[in-house]
Amino acid sequence: MENYTLEEKDSFTVFGIGTELESDYTDSAGINKEKADFWEAVKQDGRLDTLKAIAANDYIFAVNEAVNNKMMHYAGVMTEAEASVAGETRVIQFPKGEYLVVKGEGKTADELSNKLTGIAFGQVLPEAKNFAYVGGPNATVEMGQRNGLVFGEMWIPVVKK
Repeated sequence: MENYTLEEKDSFTVFGIGTELESDYTDSAGINKEKADFWEAVKQDGRLDTLKAIAANDYIFAVNEAVNNKMMHYAGVMTEAEASVAGETRVIQFPKGEYLVVKGEGKTADELSNKLTGIAFGQVLPEAKNFAYVGGPNATVEMGQRNGLVFGEMWIPVVKK
């Protein structure tokens, strides 16, 4: 299965606006609906544009992280700055180290995120023999559009087994 690579990444910071996901972690449909509703809200009310204004690049991050025993989901950008935006904000530190990188494309950012998450957590990680995800933030990175499709990557920090 060659739909992924392992890449060494320097540490980086994402500033994000978050929401707590209330669905059970096994309820993919519920989680996906909560995420889609959240993204629609941050696009409509201008919070995503506020984040884009402080971004170091054009990447949009959809970050998943367990914080204080809550399953959190963030819309974020890579930056050293912080913005004043409504909602729960967080500076998310991604560690230097090896990352599982799954590349793909979809008709929408939601479709891209769901597809990459399914491949990473449904196929690659369960079958991986020499590396494992041990927690920490992971992110779908929307990198741009080409041929009418949104393209990007999922970045998951991993350790060697």
